[in-house]
Amino acid sequence: MTVQLGIPALPTGDRAGGDLASGLVPPPRPDNTPAGLWDRYGRRATDMRLSLTDKCNLRCTYCMPAEGLEWLSKQAVMTKDEIVRIVRLGVEALGVRELRLTGGEPLVRADLPDIIAAIRDNHPELPISMTTNGVGLDKKAARLKAAGLTRINVSLDSLHEETFTKLTRRPFLDRVLAGVDAAWAAGLGPVKLNAVLMRGINDTESPDLLEWALGRGYELRFIEQMPLDADHGWTRRTMITAAEIRTLLSRDFVLSPDSRARDGAPAERFDVRRRDAASGEATGPVLGTVGIIASVTEPFCSDCRRTRITAEGKIMSCLFSREEFDLLGLLRAGATDAELVARWQDAMWAKPKAHGMDHTGLGAPDFVQPDRSMSAIGG
Repeated sequence: MTVQLGIPALPTGDRAGGDLASGLVPPPRPDNTPAGLWDRYGRRATDMRLSLTDKCNLRCTYCMPAEGLEWLSKQAVMTKDEIVRIVRLGVEALGVRELRLTGGEPLVRADLPDIIAAIRDNHPELPISMTTNGVGLDKKAARLKAAGLTRINVSLDSLHEETFTKLTRRPFLDRVLAGVDAAWAAGLGPVKLNAVLMRGINDTESPDLLEWALGRGYELRFIEQMPLDADHGWTRRTMITAAEIRTLLSRDFVLSPDSRARDGAPAERFDVRRRDAASGEATGPVLGTVGIIASVTEPFCSDCRRTRITAEGKIMSCLFSREEFDLLGLLRAGATDAELVARWQDAMWAKPKAHGMDHTGLGAPDFVQPDRSMSAIGG
């Protein structure tokens, strides 16, 4: 479903190489719309994903071209004070209940601890998590915990140096593993690991990766490769599906649905038991859980509770949106809190029913890939 909305908004900072033709003004909501970040389909966003930067020090093949991207200028990116104000409005006026800091790579921002500390001072009980590639985390985990970070998600697609380097185009596996261990030691738990499986590259490593994570008490989530690569090389035919992931893991493990309610979470969780080689049946106690995020083949759009703010202050109602609504430009133009809240509510009211992929066949006739890659959106 594609929603055509609005007229150009106030101009904001340009991306190197040209203006982002995406700062639309959303249509107003009906007067009787409830308070909060509701959309037309009865969903309320309470989970805020806020990107701190589009920059990243890895070049993962499923996200970014080898040469990297043209980064936003420093002036285009939200400052600490702007971030703190936007989070305050989300929590106090719009019912946001949890915050995830994303990127790009959040650790490349020198003021990251100050941002977290300022948010924590305003919101002592707010869960604040962060998604990172883990490079440099070993030196910063303790300070981030002290600043108020609650927990962390680390991207880890392989435990083999050669495979890791092929996927990320950087030989940094040892740094990532050191960062994961440091996060655990700092108390940023539960430490969650995110893995994207690529056909013919790391897919057969999945049982070993799960074994490693379970043995250390980490929560592993496998994520279907999504059409958010800058090279636009994604196809349904080459991605590893959730069904295939379950089959790969069944070599060594038996998965059974986690009894806890999913409650809008993107990952479907499974209890993990070891598979007896002789009988093929589950044996022994539950070793832990594994999650599978099947955005493409088993979508969870009907219970989506996320609202996204990009590093330059654009509201995205869906990770796959091609429409973005300018919040930072309005803020910098002197808007009141009430005006900013109304813009945010209007943007979420325009959220599409689903991301438009065809989930039954290999094609996707209703879906047009966003121009931006994951690093430029903020996952």
